[in-house]
Amino acid sequence: MYVLIAAAGQGKRMGHDRNKLLLTLQGRPILAWTLLRVFQAQPTWVGVMAQPADWPAIEAMLTELAPPVPVQIIPGGDTRQASVWQGLCALPPGAETVLIHDGARCLASPALFHRCQAALSTASGVITAIPVRDTIKVVREPPLIAETPERAHLWAAQTPQGFQVSILKTCHTHALTHQWQVTDDAALLERCQYPVQVVPGEDTNLKITTPPDLLIAQALLTQGF
Repeated sequence: MYVLIAAAGQGKRMGHDRNKLLLTLQGRPILAWTLLRVFQAQPTWVGVMAQPADWPAIEAMLTELAPPVPVQIIPGGDTRQASVWQGLCALPPGAETVLIHDGARCLASPALFHRCQAALSTASGVITAIPVRDTIKVVREPPLIAETPERAHLWAAQTPQGFQVSILKTCHTHALTHQWQVTDDAALLERCQYPVQVVPGEDTNLKITTPPDLLIAQALLTQGF
């Protein structure tokens, strides 16, 4: 199992002028909790895409965590898409599949990583996702509602997401050629007409984006999740 962790964001929605993954959660940086979950999944190799300004903090974090597998810090790009491309280029030669995980999802269980990896034995790409519970409104010209899609067909995407490396590299190459911009790698496979399979995600696998998310993560960790 080869894992890439996207950790090159700025954390603007968190209201800080630094990477939100370096904020503390129960005495550890958010990214440290994410790494611990990944290590528990027993990967072969881990790559962390991060901005160079954050490297000293991440290196200190890794020294404290004493990773059981090789961990490589990789220069992050200006966008998540650019960071993942950098990560793909840094994968060891033997990597045929890869799991990509948001550094802000620090509560993903090791079992979730294993379910994604197992699904890749028969799929070109997989994502973790959960059914949407809220009614979703499409608003093209605020404040007017344009339509209400059928909730039964809506799922909220999570990470990890997993891919055949050769296929994902091909899709990223197409994106560079055609200047596509997407918010996750599954969307690239969709544009290139590769099927992407859904693996049931976890309700507790929240993405820490705003201050209230920190409070929820704190409560979940306290409860042993």
